[in-house]
Amino acid sequence: MATVTIDINGRPYQVGCADGQEERVRILARQFDAHVRSVAGDVGQVGDLRLFLMAALMLADELHEARGKAQNGPSPAAPASASSDGVAEALNAVAARIEKIVQDI
Repeated sequence: MATVTIDINGRPYQVGCADGQEERVRILARQFDAHVRSVAGDVGQVGDLRLFLMAALMLADELHEARGKAQNGPSPAAPASASSDGVAEALNAVAARIEKIVQDI
């Protein structure tokens, strides 16, 4: 198992991932960080846990919309199942991280 240090809202976090998945985790972390920073810009610095929760809900909403579109048929440019699987994996990683943070608090 590999360990990757990611930066979310200006703070470093070490997360574990499967060997060879380090770059994917970094990419997902950058996407999540963008959501967290967007929320922080809208509501202010209300604490990492709340920012992470709000960002995770935003991602869940995006996943819900993507699944709805997938049920109506995939777009010709990209199969919906592949994009939904990627988003689902990202959400699982985020959920695991949020659970870890909650346990640490």
